[in-house]
Amino acid sequence: MKAIFSVANNQFKQSDIKTPSVSGYDVLVQVKSVSVNPVDVKVASTLESGNQKILGYDGVGVIKEMGEHVSGFELNDRVFFSGSNIRSGSNAEMEVIDSRIIAHAPLELSDADAASMPLTSITAWESLFEKMALIPKADANHQTILIINGAGGVGSVAIQLAKWAGLKVIATASRPETIDWVKKMGADQVINHRLDLKEQLGDEKIDLALILHSTDMYLPQLASIVAPEGIIVSIVENEHPIEIGLLKDKSISFAWEFMFTKTKYQVDVQSQGMILAEVSKLLDQKLIKSTTTKIIDGFLVDSFEKAYQLVRSNRMIGKVVIKY
Repeated sequence: MKAIFSVANNQFKQSDIKTPSVSGYDVLVQVKSVSVNPVDVKVASTLESGNQKILGYDGVGVIKEMGEHVSGFELNDRVFFSGSNIRSGSNAEMEVIDSRIIAHAPLELSDADAASMPLTSITAWESLFEKMALIPKADANHQTILIINGAGGVGSVAIQLAKWAGLKVIATASRPETIDWVKKMGADQVINHRLDLKEQLGDEKIDLALILHSTDMYLPQLASIVAPEGIIVSIVENEHPIEIGLLKDKSISFAWEFMFTKTKYQVDVQSQGMILAEVSKLLDQKLIKSTTTKIIDGFLVDSFEKAYQLVRSNRMIGKVVIKY
């Protein structure tokens, strides 16, 4: 099979490698479309000379082989998935993936539209319904959430899931096109993350906050904004020590969300397949929608170069997908 390897200096190369066999809970999937996430760009930028890796943490494809412990799937089932950061990824013609973290792909979506959803949906779902302990049911919650960076991949899904679940959603955006996008995703209110957040919010009670850009910058601001006994969740690694003591006076809880934790440490692994199954239903019922905004055709080095450059620009709205 052919694979696209990320190598040093943000470069790519295509190579022919042996198609792996599967056993246990694993399935071999023929990949049809993939999307590129900030984590791909981050990992690619850290590769040293002589090292190479098949990245890719979102995909849609068809099952071609199954291990002996796989259940709930059949050969040629169309599935979507986000993989593990300790295994080879979806930037290849074939990928071996744990069947417990896949789900049947949405019937109503094309491969390209489905491929943008797995990683961001799992991240948003775990943030809202696990870390914040919200009820994953339509209109079952009545709090107000502030989402920092609403126009990115995770923000675009988090807005939709939060609205479905009944929350009032305030999202941040700063450019006319990102403001329009977060409104399209369902945000009730949009504020500018480049200006003073507290001043823009006024007397608005903020019960929950989701940080999707610069924990260092926004955690201190949120300490004075989030209500007593509120919850802040972040997916962005801090660059400097966090002033967690700022949260003590109001008993604000803080949690990290990292969707690769479960597969890396084999903790509640099957829950991610269950999350994707629920997301697939919501997509088919048109209660949430795909966040694909850019499709690049062709399993080619040039396609990956273009996609990674778009994500690296930090101006991407929604998700970019490569269609094989």
